[in-house]
Amino acid sequence: MRTYYVYILLCSDKSFYTGITNDLERRIIEHKSVKNKDSYTSQRLPLELKWYLECSDSRDAIQYEKKIKGWSRRKKQALIDGNWDDLVKFSKNYRQYKDSRM
Repeated sequence: MRTYYVYILLCSDKSFYTGITNDLERRIIEHKSVKNKDSYTSQRLPLELKWYLECSDSRDAIQYEKKIKGWSRRKKQALIDGNWDDLVKFSKNYRQYKDSRM
């Protein structure tokens, strides 16, 4: 059975990059190696792995990745921090918090 990973990287400009892979270690190395100079992460080095989730089904991993990519920065930070109360709060009150800065 293959394992898939949804992951969040913190970039040097403090932005988050969310991705999916079947080999997390290899993918992080690829991000850091700057194979594609036009990629989002190659222009924001150094990178730091902040969070990941293991999935046994690629469809689940893709679904999680798409969901997380649509989240606000504040909500992603709550996920990274394991702050479930804020994760729920920012889900319910998006309009209230959407213009707030961290």
